[in-house]
Amino acid sequence: MQTEVHVYAFSIAANILLSLFPLLIILLSICRNILRWRAATDAVFLGLKDVFPDEMGQFIAYNLAVIVRDNRFQIFSIALLFFTANGIFEPLEVAFNRVWGCHVNRSYFKNQLVSLGLIFASGTLGLLSTLATAMNTQVVTQHFHPQGDASVLFARILFNLAAVPLSMLMLFLIYWLLPNCKVPAEKIIPAAIIVGLLLELLKYLNLWTWPWLGDKWHHEYGPFYYSVSTILWGFLASMLVLAGAEWSARHAGVSPTPIGPPDLSRTERFSH
Repeated sequence: MQTEVHVYAFSIAANILLSLFPLLIILLSICRNILRWRAATDAVFLGLKDVFPDEMGQFIAYNLAVIVRDNRFQIFSIALLFFTANGIFEPLEVAFNRVWGCHVNRSYFKNQLVSLGLIFASGTLGLLSTLATAMNTQVVTQHFHPQGDASVLFARILFNLAAVPLSMLMLFLIYWLLPNCKVPAEKIIPAAIIVGLLLELLKYLNLWTWPWLGDKWHHEYGPFYYSVSTILWGFLASMLVLAGAEWSARHAGVSPTPIGPPDLSRTERFSH
């Protein structure tokens, strides 16, 4: 409930908006233009529709397909993803350092190196989730031959079975590696599991409320309501991730680093 937590969450949400589409371009380019695997390509669109319903998902999927249609690997998207994803991990590190009582943040260069490693890890887990969904979908299709709505239902179940455990693993790596001090791994495992489940519930809350919220946001924000919805749901997801870190630290008996009053002696020296 402290003010700076909301600052961190909105900063993270803004960079989620900036990095989301480049990430989708890279995943789809790998599946379609490098692996040339139709089932994996379909899994990317399935995951997109599972998060962005109705016209919003169709709008993103159409533009995504147009961009990767030229059969080139998107180098600029990789560079843009690195830049924007680093903007996600910077406020996360500062917040985690406060939560775990780390008194010194990493330098900008060291933060970029750690963020780069987490970007590769997160992207790899996302790709593994997509490929696992594709493989399982192929197996189910060959053995059970589901049709129509049953086929879509099977695919969504398989997608979630692959995505949720990998998202928990990704949260564990972020909680464990991002703070600039030693964090006990056994203390953050429960938070990674619980926050992973809560993020999944948040996704279904978005799907359930979208017919009403989407109409309200479209009325208030016009063509910007796609971006607004992404930032607002990204803010809620960021608050859950930050809450999980604080919950872990409290159960580990760590007191957050307080925000103290200004150094008056230093202020007086500057005034003189």
